Amino acid sequence: MNALLLIVTIAGQRVALPASAVESVVELDTLIPVPRAAPHVAGLSALRSRVLTVIDCRRSLELGVSDTSDGIREGAVVELDGHHYALIVDVVEDVVEAIGDPSPVRAAMGPGWERVSRGMIETETGPLLLVDVGALISGVEARAA
Repeated sequence: MNALLLIVTIAGQRVALPASAVESVVELDTLIPVPRAAPHVAGLSALRSRVLTVIDCRRSLELGVSDTSDGIREGAVVELDGHHYALIVDVVEDVVEAIGDPSPVRAAMGPGWERVSRGMIETETGPLLLVDVGALISGVEARAA
């Protein structure tokens, strides 16, 4: 594969996002609530005159709610089907190169992780779960469909 991966931490777990899907990494300081939005939609934010739908990755994975009490959150900005999203993560760590292709996960991870998993990918820092950005954005509703 030899693709670049963005290593992030979500709910205390180090995982990889395909770097090709990530436009930028930002600090979000203002969230505008969206009435009647899906529970994993944390709100809206603006970035360079662009509106971002902000996704709480913990909620999308059914692992609780991200701590936003300090007012600043790290986010990975992605585009999917012409819409821009910011994925709230605990920590943005590094960009590394994948070694090989993803392989099936051979352990139970829980329904949230299983829904977003694209397999395990080997990196110079060890194996990481490769996360499907679209599945994170879709949230739990995608599983019910």
